[in-house]
Amino acid sequence: MDWLSIRELLWDTIKLILVIVVILFLMIYVVSVTQVVGSSMSPTLNDEEVLILNKFNYRVFDIKRGDIVSLDYEDTKYLIKRIIGLPGETIEIKDSNLYIDGKLYEEEYLSDDLVYPDFSLADLGYDVIPEDMYFVLGDNRENSLDSREIGLVSKDSINGKIAMRLWPLNKITFF
Repeated sequence: MDWLSIRELLWDTIKLILVIVVILFLMIYVVSVTQVVGSSMSPTLNDEEVLILNKFNYRVFDIKRGDIVSLDYEDTKYLIKRIIGLPGETIEIKDSNLYIDGKLYEEEYLSDDLVYPDFSLADLGYDVIPEDMYFVLGDNRENSLDSREIGLVSKDSINGKIAMRLWPLNKITFF
């Protein structure tokens, strides 16, 4: 083996290592693939659909109402939910209608025949949502583990914004 062959092998190895490092960086800090488990986000997202999670978005942009996010839950689980309440707001659910700061909030993504129990932010012991905390709900309000049960979620527990539905292929959607 001559010097040129060794040099070429080293150069190819360095390029491969760089590609691996870049891919790992992207997967850890920028995007990842996640999957819907359960029906709590139905009809928007359904069980076993594959999603792309944008982990970088909230390092640059603010969290907005309506964003679908992945958040940490317990030690090894995560939840996919919709941001409903922002810091400084009040939340109330009355007769299956959502009120934010006392005003009816129309949710076009919900099924028309959905019936779910009344709720008030006071049920969690708050008058308003504190700074860096958020109120999240699943779109299937009749069957969703969300802020009504787990409480408000901190900004630190939000892993990122769902950017795209990747699977099934006939339902590819950008959010």
